[in-house]
Amino acid sequence: MGQKEMANLKSGWETFDHIADIGIRGIGTTLEEAFENGARALFSLMVEDLSLVRPVHKKEVNCSSYDLTGLFVAWINSLIALADIEQMLFSSFSVTIDDHTLSGLAQGERWTRAIHQLGIEVKGATFTEAKVEFQDGVWIAQCVVDV
Repeated sequence: MGQKEMANLKSGWETFDHIADIGIRGIGTTLEEAFENGARALFSLMVEDLSLVRPVHKKEVNCSSYDLTGLFVAWINSLIALADIEQMLFSSFSVTIDDHTLSGLAQGERWTRAIHQLGIEVKGATFTEAKVEFQDGVWIAQCVVDV
């Protein structure tokens, strides 16, 4: 995404191509919003239609790291592990970040074959192209996920 396009985007998420894997990017007016939108980008890969995932169950997620980039990778990996262990899909997220510690909630529901068409299997978040930065008035949190 070019600087001009980034300046016009104040909030949201997207995925981006990366050789054999896929990048996820969260964008927000706050750091927390960028992390939340990064999680939405993740689950937009994991399920065909994210809008069908109802936020009916809440799960706590807590993680920490040595810097913000490591914290984003830890957040994404925590969500991947939680989804796998609980057999859930998540569509709504809220986080609080204090220094390099994240406390958050992921809301979603158990995967049901009759409702949810699974997308791409995501194995984990990597530090490839990982960054968390404030650029042109917005926060960007991104990394490449191993698929």
